[in-house]
Amino acid sequence: MRERRQGQRSFADGFLTEQVDEFWDDWMRAVDHVLDDDDLVATVYEALVTRRARSRTRGRPGYPADVVLRLLLVKHLRSWSFAILEREVRTNLLYRQFTRVGGGKVPDTKTLGRLAGVVGPEAVARLHQRIVAIAQERGVVVGRKMRVDTTVVETNIHYPTDSSLLGDGVRVLTRVMKRVTAITGAAGTILRDRTRSVKLRLLAIGRASRNKSESGKAKLKTLYQRLLETTGRVVGQAKRFVADIATGVKRSADRIQQAAVDGLKGELEGMLPRVEQVIRQTKVRVLGGDTRAAGKLVSLFEPTTEIIRKGKASKPTEFGKLVKVQEAEHQIITAYEVYPHRPSDKAVFVPAIQTHQDRLRRVPDLVTADAGFYSAAGEARAKAMGVHRVAVPATGTKSARRKLEQRKRWFKKAQRWRTGCEGRISVLKRRHGLNRCRYRGDSGMQRWVGMGVIGDTVINLGVALARSQSKTK
Repeated sequence: MRERRQGQRSFADGFLTEQVDEFWDDWMRAVDHVLDDDDLVATVYEALVTRRARSRTRGRPGYPADVVLRLLLVKHLRSWSFAILEREVRTNLLYRQFTRVGGGKVPDTKTLGRLAGVVGPEAVARLHQRIVAIAQERGVVVGRKMRVDTTVVETNIHYPTDSSLLGDGVRVLTRVMKRVTAITGAAGTILRDRTRSVKLRLLAIGRASRNKSESGKAKLKTLYQRLLETTGRVVGQAKRFVADIATGVKRSADRIQQAAVDGLKGELEGMLPRVEQVIRQTKVRVLGGDTRAAGKLVSLFEPTTEIIRKGKASKPTEFGKLVKVQEAEHQIITAYEVYPHRPSDKAVFVPAIQTHQDRLRRVPDLVTADAGFYSAAGEARAKAMGVHRVAVPATGTKSARRKLEQRKRWFKKAQRWRTGCEGRISVLKRRHGLNRCRYRGDSGMQRWVGMGVIGDTVINLGVALARSQSKTK
């Protein structure tokens, strides 16, 4: 059974208030009041009660929606793991009071993970939109200015090489087949464990790859051929396991154990096409010499990960998802988006203005971005929508009129303000963990990015509200 808010305060809660009252930061007090908003709590509550059909009225009392909201926010404010979040809230009186846990029991690590998974990407997006609406209601955001930029949030994968991907495939398929054999016994196809020979070939490939001579390249190709042959045998064996389970050769008399076997069959069926794709792309790249084959798979566990090159000297190639971040006044992020497939920055520009208009119910007077967003058609479309000044540097050869326009004081001032978006992205990555997503799948990426953006937004909103309150005193 779920409640929207924490119930009656205990004696311990009064003790906490007395002990930690002087340690509250001004922005934290402002955020505390913002998080009391009924719409924010209702959004989390509706997400929690959909986990079970009768969660509203049946079952043991669960953690209230306002407590879950604050716990998840603290996690992404500090970029903590669930284990660190549990430890810090348990031992820190200030966090106990802020999260409304008070003198009660703090959720353990597994419970926190399950609660975070229930609050899905749609709920996270609604939370962010409501916080932006609160910022507008409080006068922190007006919407006269807008700046936009994109960045890459990496998925939690190791650096992909052909050999390591093949090794991952053999390891996972063998592990699942071992679990099937442990339940069903030796019936049907006999498992042959080839992980040791594959591991030795991976080590040999690693050593051979250091030799850049022609003989070294020939040896490397020979080693890859052997690795591909072994991986192909493991794939064939896994297919026979799937067939044996489907025909009932490999089965269990126990109903629960049979359900586990069926689940393992699903794992094999999900992993086999990925391993076969890795085999195909390795043959094309290593044996065929084509290093620019489209549709490469760079992870068996995060198959939608994209290869993105944004021209960074320190990290020329990144593996993850492209994320758009746009801001208004007081460094408030008014919108974000995780793209399933990377668009060009030019294609992002006009939709970003439309999103700004939808969220804040007005077209910005000034829009600024870096040169990657420039297109003549995009600039014309922005002005047709009602934007008075578009400060996006033109690329390529510029006319004398364009050069004069970009030398004007307002254009240079707008570009100086635009650089703050680079700093905002840096803060998101360093302070809120958007350098690498620790959740799984596309849904996990959206939740991770959304909660990180919310964490940064509430801090800046709290700072702006605390500053305005101090001026009125």
